Amino acid sequence: MDDTWGIDGGFGSVCSVNILRPLQFKDMESFEADGNGKESLPPPPSIVPSDVVPLKAEEVLPAPAEPVKKKPSRAPIARRGLGSKGMKIKLLTNHFKVNVTNNEGHFFHYSVAFSYEDGRPVEGKGVGRKVMDRVKETYNSDLNDKDFAYDGEKSLFTIGSLPRNKLEFEVVLEDVTSNRNNGNCSPDGHWDNEGDRKRMRRPYRAKTFKVEISFAAKIPMHAIANALRGQETENFQEAIRVLDIILRQHAAKQGCLLVRQSFFHNDPRNFADVGGGVLGCRGFHSSFRTTQSGLSLNIDVSTTMIIQPGPVVDFLISNQNVRDPFSLDWAKAKRTLKNLRIKTSPSNQEFKITGLSELPCREQTFTLKNKGGRDGEDSTEEVTVYDYFVNIRKINLRYSADLPCINVGKPKRPTYFPIELCELVSLQRYTKALSTLQRASLVEKSRQKPQERMKVLSDALRTSNYGSEPMLRNCGISISTGFTEVEGRVLPAPRLKFGNGEDFNPRNGRWNFSNKKFVEPSKIERWAVANFSARCDVRGLVRDLIRIGDMKGISIDQPFDVFDENPQFRRAPPMVRVEKMFETIQSKLPGAPQFLLCLLPDRKNCDIYGPWKKKNLADFGIINQCMCPTRVNDQYLTNILLKINAKLGGLNSLLSVEQSPSLPVVSKAPTLILGMDVSHGSPGQTDIPSIAAVVSSRSWPLISKYRACVRTQSAKVEMIDNLFKQVSEKEDEGIIRELLLDFYVTSGRRKPENIIIFRDGVSESQFNQVLNIELDQIIEACKFLDENWNPKFVVIVAQKNHHTRFFQPGSPDNVPPGTVVDNKICHPRNYDFYLCAHAGMIGTSRPTHYHVLLDEVGFSSDELQELVHSLSYVYQRSTTAISVVAPICYAHLAASQLGQFMKFEDKSETSSSHGGLSAAGAVPVPQLPPLQDNVRNTMFFC
Repeated sequence: MDDTWGIDGGFGSVCSVNILRPLQFKDMESFEADGNGKESLPPPPSIVPSDVVPLKAEEVLPAPAEPVKKKPSRAPIARRGLGSKGMKIKLLTNHFKVNVTNNEGHFFHYSVAFSYEDGRPVEGKGVGRKVMDRVKETYNSDLNDKDFAYDGEKSLFTIGSLPRNKLEFEVVLEDVTSNRNNGNCSPDGHWDNEGDRKRMRRPYRAKTFKVEISFAAKIPMHAIANALRGQETENFQEAIRVLDIILRQHAAKQGCLLVRQSFFHNDPRNFADVGGGVLGCRGFHSSFRTTQSGLSLNIDVSTTMIIQPGPVVDFLISNQNVRDPFSLDWAKAKRTLKNLRIKTSPSNQEFKITGLSELPCREQTFTLKNKGGRDGEDSTEEVTVYDYFVNIRKINLRYSADLPCINVGKPKRPTYFPIELCELVSLQRYTKALSTLQRASLVEKSRQKPQERMKVLSDALRTSNYGSEPMLRNCGISISTGFTEVEGRVLPAPRLKFGNGEDFNPRNGRWNFSNKKFVEPSKIERWAVANFSARCDVRGLVRDLIRIGDMKGISIDQPFDVFDENPQFRRAPPMVRVEKMFETIQSKLPGAPQFLLCLLPDRKNCDIYGPWKKKNLADFGIINQCMCPTRVNDQYLTNILLKINAKLGGLNSLLSVEQSPSLPVVSKAPTLILGMDVSHGSPGQTDIPSIAAVVSSRSWPLISKYRACVRTQSAKVEMIDNLFKQVSEKEDEGIIRELLLDFYVTSGRRKPENIIIFRDGVSESQFNQVLNIELDQIIEACKFLDENWNPKFVVIVAQKNHHTRFFQPGSPDNVPPGTVVDNKICHPRNYDFYLCAHAGMIGTSRPTHYHVLLDEVGFSSDELQELVHSLSYVYQRSTTAISVVAPICYAHLAASQLGQFMKFEDKSETSSSHGGLSAAGAVPVPQLPPLQDNVRNTMFFC
């Protein structure tokens, strides 16, 4: 081997130039791009050419001479017409026509406040509905016999007004979940030791609540009618919210678990065991939507995760996957059980778990109060929980003696129960992240073919019995029972270009690479294999990879070596294993490799993955591919090569219209396509920062090549706050500038005239923020590079998290790929459409709902739908059309991959002073380590 392996003559450091001031487009004259889009950066500021003038502070920041006029905010644009291209097809959809006959009245909104007798506000959720039900029972005449819709928290709505603007009531509730303890109670929550018969006659502990109902607002019902005519008023969202709250209350009366607008009945037939003591619970989403054809009720199947009801011990054994209760990790069990509700036997009372006892049942003592002893005075004695239940309550305990007790009291005033007397009540949500196996099991068990789903939805509408809801009747609302008929159009698949000039028309949204070559194959010259104890024939794997590569047009040299992990490190922490592997590789290789193939022992969630990616991308700048060689065949290796080729700068396939180039609008003027997404931590993880990723197209007129820019931001924040960030001349100004410069370099030194933004993961309530906060940052970034530059913008939001489905009447199959719907069930005013670009092979296809918020370019409906459809065919990892445009999928991949870095980073090391503050406003957000220059511009995320 010679020393040509070195990037800079050595493996330990990769050359990168630190630009100490912001680049502008005029600086790009000193960039020289070769045919592969690689560039050499201009020299540092000390030797900047004389024609480049450094920016002065006053040129960057506007002088505060005159007060800045408030800029009018942007709103989503109106629809410009319907599309016409494609083969027409009749479809059914799960929207049910709603007839509204009462447009004259008003909804009255009241705020509700609860307090105890002593004036303390009532904290915690769950009690509100019980209290308001009691108010209705007790004071119905004071409410003028008026029905109301209560949201379970602080809002109440009526049709017409209540007698007065402020009403105060007092009600008493028997507290069946009391967990109070006055220091001398017995461990089962009862208050003396006078025997079971007397104890069972005693009433439950009662609480008195004060309820204050105050007028807040008046909402005209005709706001709904106006919205149906495309005239959305400020009252419209509130009016629709009232209708949705009526549906929630209707479900609550039936004993359902409520999760936003989804309702779950306590019916074991709806439960599916996914392992770990967790059940998938099938229910129904139900919400009102305004559409072009009027008001509709959107009903769909919905799934949530619940705790397996039944004995607490059975749940814990399943959750921790152990053989018996004596093998349980009780520290973990304590965290898992906290705040879950249980019923105790034999009293059948309900309590909330607050913790576990420090000692086992046979050793845990409490003070028992005995009334009226021999001398007539009360006495106390210390007894164990075990002795109390076995000897005094005469309850046989089979296995609790050596296990902790369940505590349902306060930390300083505990109330204990033996664990075998406790059962978890049904319909308690499980909010932690699912494991890979649980998720796979849930997907498999919740699949429904289109015809099965239609039957389930028809049954759901019938059993919901909305016609019996008095508030809906008072609104003059009736709901039809038939699926809405809509007209769809099937767009033709775009023609694809492969190697050797071969063209192909995908069929049913699919194609394969049998006997085909990649359109732009890369070359793998300097590479090696790192084997982390994966069990396989590595030499045979390498031989097959070279053979398949040759068939696809990729020239793959023999690897330098296969580096097997030292067996003594197999049980070491992941970061140690990666460090040791790199020490071995560095000691044997003459320089940095072009590519590393990593063999992992586990197919999913391998702990090595995050540290390995960080070491390669951030520390050394090496393109790499991970794989788990369990079931390797030619198809699997072809799929691996799809990723490797894209990462190394090649292209697997192209749209024919890219090569012509003849894409409408996009091929005529330099056009930058952005895909934006934010990835959040698992539910409940508030300390893990969110990851914002933006990918951008490069090498115009192509729309198949991308690069990514990724940043961390405050946890659970959806809006991207690093698009433009002018901190100082020496620090990063944000994501967009980096991507604009890359486009300029790779597209023949041309600035984009059009910028098309695809945004994922935002709800309709956040559309204005995308238009007026994120877009403003992007415009600022453009102005910072060239103040006279005014590109045209298109902003499109893609939503997958919705409940609209389409069905072919009388057919068991999903709708064909390319199905687009922009009529009847779309928004009455705004510009939106549904597109099902992919072939749904399993279950029922979920279309993507695209919302066009802004279009300054002037696309026709057909042109825009054709572009979106085409972008579903340029995903380099796949040989199928995907369900959402490729730039969004790439952004999601980039955010997820770099998010793996954060799992293994010490926060004190990754925090930086300019990282921004977390939501708490005090702790800096940990920052991702920057990627090396030679991988930053690649599709490393592919």
